[in-house]
Amino acid sequence: MVYKIENDKLKVQIDTKGAEVVSVVCKESGDECMWCGDPSVWGRHAPILFPYTGKLTGGAFTAKGGTYTGGQHGFARDVEHRFVEQSEDRLVLELRSNEETRAKFPYEFVLRSVFTLEGNTLHHTLEVENPAEETLQFGIGYHPAFTCPFDENHDTEDYEFRFDKLESPLVIDARPNGLLSGKNYYLGANLDTIQLTDHLFDNDSYCMVNLKSSTLGIYEKDSDRSIVCSIEGYPYTLIWSQLTEKIRFVCIEPWHSLTGSEEGSQEWEKRPVAACLKQDEVFRTTLSTTFNR
Repeated sequence: MVYKIENDKLKVQIDTKGAEVVSVVCKESGDECMWCGDPSVWGRHAPILFPYTGKLTGGAFTAKGGTYTGGQHGFARDVEHRFVEQSEDRLVLELRSNEETRAKFPYEFVLRSVFTLEGNTLHHTLEVENPAEETLQFGIGYHPAFTCPFDENHDTEDYEFRFDKLESPLVIDARPNGLLSGKNYYLGANLDTIQLTDHLFDNDSYCMVNLKSSTLGIYEKDSDRSIVCSIEGYPYTLIWSQLTEKIRFVCIEPWHSLTGSEEGSQEWEKRPVAACLKQDEVFRTTLSTTFNR
């Protein structure tokens, strides 16, 4: 089911399947800012990544005496989340561990998504609670996709990613199979922009480590239009787009954990994670996205 929240600036639609933002319309311009989810290109909009980010080493992990297979980015993006409460500009959805999730991840958890609007900014807070386990380990991250170019009058090279501080982004390499190779390299030195081109993502995403900037956005160079994400407090920030002849969308992805490594252990307890919660502890993180359209 799709729920709607809005204020005087934004109209937002959120699907209970995956607790996924599927539409953000700027009221003044009428612009739709989220990627449409065209399945012939990439059939998602803004999936949440839980209980892990990226891929599993060997496509599986072991825990509590069992082996569990899994695809990329966990399962929270693919299952129904329960409605909790709603007001005009706020929505809360929740996913609790159940028979379906235990078949994929043998731990008890509560995952809440809290969506709130503040002017032209959408805040999406993820809360993870450990209701019963001795220790709950997990990975978590965001994966929003924004339509780019913003309109048919602009082309790919009319856009650039901008940091708010000078950066020399160190990239953790996960080529060619999406698992960490143990290599890394600098994307550039002392730069505050990354030019968008149709070939920027020919080798897939860039996972940048320990950026100093508080924000990273995609900016239209000949106007004041932009979409800007908060990245402060995130150890990893990725940029990505599906490989197509022409760029159709861009993703800005703040993560608290990494994909698996080629030579890593399949034991869940040995996988580097975002947090290890004791019983009744809660982890919170927020992605704030500002739509200047």
